[in-house]
Amino acid sequence: MVEPTPCGICRLHDAIAAGGAEADLLIWRQGPWLLRHHPLPAPLPGWLLLDSARHLGGPADFQAGEAAAFGPMLQRASALVRQLSGCERVYAIAFGEGARHLHVHLIPRHGADPDSESWKVADLYRAMTEGRRPPADPLAVGELVARARRVSGGW
Repeated sequence: MVEPTPCGICRLHDAIAAGGAEADLLIWRQGPWLLRHHPLPAPLPGWLLLDSARHLGGPADFQAGEAAAFGPMLQRASALVRQLSGCERVYAIAFGEGARHLHVHLIPRHGADPDSESWKVADLYRAMTEGRRPPADPLAVGELVARARRVSGGW
């Protein structure tokens, strides 16, 4: 039997494990969770993604240990976004349509930036991908990832 091609998130996890360039954005990995910065170009510094290590579509597919660990990990990762970015709020969004592998977008919401307000983050994302808004500075992202690794090292 031919194995199906792994999803994009599974391929990304394999590349991270192999030490590819994608590993530069890895913040933390343990048990059922992997925390990483949004790939470059990133819409905002501090836009993190909390991925399930195992391929699964969403919380309805959790095993008992994944379900028990999800809330604490989501809280910890959201607090990290707030600490590192200085934002007032953190949006947690998971659609699962682009990649049917659970990955929760943790998006910093800065009150001074109306483009990061509620559903406008989708417009912010589109503006960046279309070249109408510059992406986050890759050096700032790298520095944020390094700080995130130091903070999350004790988890």
